[in-house]
Amino acid sequence: MSSLQELSEAVQRGDAAAASGATTALVGGDIGPADILNRALLPAMAVIGERFREREIFLPDVLLAARAMKAAMAVLEPLLLRDGVAKSGVVVLGTVRGDLHDIGKNLVSVMLQGAGYDVVDLGSDVDADAFIDAALDADAAVIGMSALLTTTMTEMAAVVRRIEERGLHDRLRTIVGGAPLSEAFAREIGADGFAPDATAAVERIRELVRR
Repeated sequence: MSSLQELSEAVQRGDAAAASGATTALVGGDIGPADILNRALLPAMAVIGERFREREIFLPDVLLAARAMKAAMAVLEPLLLRDGVAKSGVVVLGTVRGDLHDIGKNLVSVMLQGAGYDVVDLGSDVDADAFIDAALDADAAVIGMSALLTTTMTEMAAVVRRIEERGLHDRLRTIVGGAPLSEAFAREIGADGFAPDATAAVERIRELVRR
């Protein structure tokens, strides 16, 4: 019989086959699917996020862990749906209009999914209304925007402004990130949050979802 610790370790080392097998063994025992998620999978990805932040591991390690998490969730998710266990929330992500860079945004997506969120990834070169419409369609609480070019940072302000124009600020929160950005810039454009890295993005989005 696999243990929660064995499952956590399989995810942390990025062993998808072991993670899937350990999850299958656990669901055949007396541990409920919500406990498997909350006591093994989510803590494992939290460790991965912290180790990535501390530069103890690197992007390939995070992607392997995410793949292992996905393999475990393929076993677990039908049971969670059966039991009515809610997801952490829905987040819409995208790189703003005029910007095609997506590595940072993709990493945030991986980390959010590992933290139990449903992610609607719009890709790159996304305009303001596309962000908003996708968030409304998915009943998302947060829009996350990425930019790497200083010339496209103003598009983030356009999204925030459009949310206000459409009277949706009480429903939608915004968070921004990317190499040229800062906390001061986020405040200046009226965004609800700023994240300097993927781990911080998950933490800040968790705060925004709770509002």
